[in-house]
Amino acid sequence: MSTHATTATSTGDTITGVIGGAGSPSLKVLWVLAHPEARSLNGALRDEGLHTLKELGHEVRESDLYAMNWNPLVSAADYGLAPRERLIVGAESERAHAAGTLPEDVRAEQEKIAWADVLVFQFPLWWAGVPAILKGWFDRVLVQGFAFGLTAPDGRVRRYGEGGLGGKRALVITTIGARASAFGPRGVHGDAAEVLFPLLHGVLWYTGVAALPPLTVFGADRITADGHDEAVAALRDRLRGLPDDAALPYRPEHGGDFDGDLVLRPDLAPGRAGLGVHLREDSA
Repeated sequence: MSTHATTATSTGDTITGVIGGAGSPSLKVLWVLAHPEARSLNGALRDEGLHTLKELGHEVRESDLYAMNWNPLVSAADYGLAPRERLIVGAESERAHAAGTLPEDVRAEQEKIAWADVLVFQFPLWWAGVPAILKGWFDRVLVQGFAFGLTAPDGRVRRYGEGGLGGKRALVITTIGARASAFGPRGVHGDAAEVLFPLLHGVLWYTGVAALPPLTVFGADRITADGHDEAVAALRDRLRGLPDDAALPYRPEHGGDFDGDLVLRPDLAPGRAGLGVHLREDSA
């Protein structure tokens, strides 16, 4: 018998779920939404996504950044420094994290991340990147000593597959106003997978998170009813695959593929350069 659990704590931290349901193992999912309009396509997809996760028996917590009025700005006040003191963000954020003195809003988001098995990041693609409010969430929450800047017992730096968030999985969901062809391999905007590389590899993989292939919804500015239904169906399918779908096969830093200067060995992807070389050929 499933045990239902629905606890609304605040706009930015909603726990819903059906614990112990049949089928795949229950997951703890943190859904981070960065869109200012709840009546938008993104708002509708978020609602469908949370409903689907509940049906699948997963626990969900949510950070709706605009609804939370999330502060995206890193400042000396985050770390207890006076305005006249020089701010060295990495060192001060690590010190404040270790001392437990980061701002309450930051610590609350870190607690959600630590709780989660899977992270979902949903946003519209603006200027070839994430909205500023989500970038600021990364800046303030994924601090040194928590998500990166850690060392293994043998002294190696834990990053690119071994960061502070190692063992977690992530699904990126983004809406794009342009047509799919314009974000193809030869499209005018660049290949969508490469446009998202800074997030998938530079943020998620760097901190140890295994990113699943992203779900992109194209033509969002002019989507039809049929297109909306297709997007919902694709979203439900991807959420069903959260426990088992293969992650992007990025190369770990300490897996033997890179030399002492952190350059890919010449016998791997010979004659090639660019972002594609970061994917292992044997997993393509």
